[in-house]
Amino acid sequence: MPKIRANGIELYYELHGPADADVLVLSNGVLMSTASWVYQTSVFSKQYRVLLYDCRGQWQSDHPKEPYSMEQHADDLAALLDALKIDKVHLAGISYGAEVSLIFALKYPERTRSLLLSSTVSHVEPTLCSIIQMWIEAAKHKDVEMFYRVTYPFNFAEAWIVANPQLLAQARTRYESLDFDAVVNLCEAFLKLNITADLHRIKTPTLLMVGEQDSLKPRHYADIIARAMPHAEYVIVPGSGHALCWEKWQVFNSLVLGFLAKQP
Repeated sequence: MPKIRANGIELYYELHGPADADVLVLSNGVLMSTASWVYQTSVFSKQYRVLLYDCRGQWQSDHPKEPYSMEQHADDLAALLDALKIDKVHLAGISYGAEVSLIFALKYPERTRSLLLSSTVSHVEPTLCSIIQMWIEAAKHKDVEMFYRVTYPFNFAEAWIVANPQLLAQARTRYESLDFDAVVNLCEAFLKLNITADLHRIKTPTLLMVGEQDSLKPRHYADIIARAMPHAEYVIVPGSGHALCWEKWQVFNSLVLGFLAKQP
């Protein structure tokens, strides 16, 4: 799959599904890649033109050395859409990708058909800040095992961890290919997120999802977003931790497709 020049860097992207269908962007969590949407791509692309991409600093896209920002990620996505001659999109994101999606909707409301947000926040409180700082310190050590051990317990519910040792082992193997300098840049960009006061400006049709057992970005963050965006449909998914699109992928897919079916 190709790369394309956008906002001064090369971004890796994939397009799946009918060329004449509405475009649905799937925006990665911070440690995800396009392959992480394995439970969604083939399902969603039956009805939608699905655009997957790695943001700057992720996997197959460019990894600039200078610091990143969440606003820059939103601008990168806008430039990617320009380069692909795509005007408006349904924008789905999980965690980091959902936060980029919120900023995109604030900066480019005319290009945002709908928002489908999972496991997300609009600012960073002390406990979450401490967790991400721990990730940053592990990344600075460039120690794969250390980084794995300080990240995976926050990304999944305990029951899923117990039931899926093989998938966790595969994740551990993928971590060996991480660019830890880029991970630091990504995490430091996230820590500057502070858009709660702006959420009321978003009028885009919105689906907001959170795992009941999300220990990284707990439900109270979603509660804050829901209060600021009362038009949003808000769903709490029982039994899921942070990685909702993996842990409860059938529920995630059903919620997304059901919401999209109601959009003009």
